[in-house]
Amino acid sequence: MNTGGADTADRPIGLTADSGIDRAAHHRLDEAWLAAAWSHPTTRVFVVSGGQALVDDTPDGGTELVMTPTFEAPLTETHRYFLGTDEHGVRYFALQKDTLPGRLDQSARAAGLREAGLLLSARDAGLMAHAVALENWQRLHRFCSRCGERTVIAAAGHIRRCPACGAEHYPRTDPAVIMLVTDEEDRALLGRQVHWPKGRFSTLAGFVEPGESIEKAVAREVWEEAGVTIGHVEYVASQPWPFPSSLMLGFIARAADARITVDGEEIEEARWFSREDLRTAIENGEILPPMGISIAARLIELWYGKPIPQPLTKAEA
Repeated sequence: MNTGGADTADRPIGLTADSGIDRAAHHRLDEAWLAAAWSHPTTRVFVVSGGQALVDDTPDGGTELVMTPTFEAPLTETHRYFLGTDEHGVRYFALQKDTLPGRLDQSARAAGLREAGLLLSARDAGLMAHAVALENWQRLHRFCSRCGERTVIAAAGHIRRCPACGAEHYPRTDPAVIMLVTDEEDRALLGRQVHWPKGRFSTLAGFVEPGESIEKAVAREVWEEAGVTIGHVEYVASQPWPFPSSLMLGFIARAADARITVDGEEIEEARWFSREDLRTAIENGEILPPMGISIAARLIELWYGKPIPQPLTKAEA
């Protein structure tokens, strides 16, 4: 398989670059330290709501999270999450609110990670991914799974405790496998899910089941979705995917049999693509590649050998 040049093999996967943030988990239960950190003049805070935060364009053409000192932050009684500190000792918090605050200058805009993840710095993208994952978990796990009592937030947003039975609940992360499958001719297997927009193709993926190894999950998911038998499986990289709570485990897999039989429920269509097939189909607008922020796009790029081509504009066509 072509594993690409330095422009693809060495380029970090979205949301995985070193953010420079120390999560400092040992401070999460220290209420006195958290109170002092919150009141410190250098501390910065941003609001997250429904998976979105405010971002703003910078004079140098970049994009950054809209963060404020704590004295300018909206009030909240409980939904205040400590995210960590940077090398300069700046502490970062996120506030979960029902709506994002307005901006007097009207220059900021609401954005989710899919839009902003590739635009933000590694620091801001890491902070936002952490905050969005906590927000999703907090919204979906308000009651104790043991006794049904409403739980309370602890550990600066990283634990929910049950006051009735004493159970502690931690943020959930669901492991999922995502794989670029190749055949003996080094063609790539891409599929289209039933609910995707017309023309959208990507790598196959699925969740790891209880008691299952990740290698077995790769083989099972490819067989269930496309009817293709898998031989060799090679791990590539992982990517946090807080939509709402997955950890994507990326693989390259080799098919033992290239015959395709789609399940028709999850996958509506699956095809083998040579590099030329893929380039032509994308440039002609026949298929839409996965989003650049996703590990799926990077897995395809590693096989393709360079960045995925983009559809031609009307002028280019």
